[in-house]
Amino acid sequence: MAQDFERGIAREIGTTASTLWTADSDDAVVGIMISNITASQILVDVYITNSSNDYYLVKDAPIPSGSSLQLLDGGAKVVLQNGDVLKIVSDTATSADAWVSVVDTISA
Repeated sequence: MAQDFERGIAREIGTTASTLWTADSDDAVVGIMISNITASQILVDVYITNSSNDYYLVKDAPIPSGSSLQLLDGGAKVVLQNGDVLKIVSDTATSADAWVSVVDTISA
């Protein structure tokens, strides 16, 4: 059965959380890439908000200037259910770009 591949993007992420993806069904995050677009190291948090609780995938992850962080690798996946929100925030204003790849609406 065919699956629906989608993506979420955010540009110039800063000190206010940006939403990368909001699940509207059972979804699988299959990749998260974050790039530092500044001249200095930054620290980023990536987390899932479920109801009013935040669950961190990574907290204060350092990304050197001009580098990137691939958060999921080795075939790892993160499952989101309806209403879960994947967010990212940096310790520095307008410092990161992010791309998330998702399999939307997982079905049998």
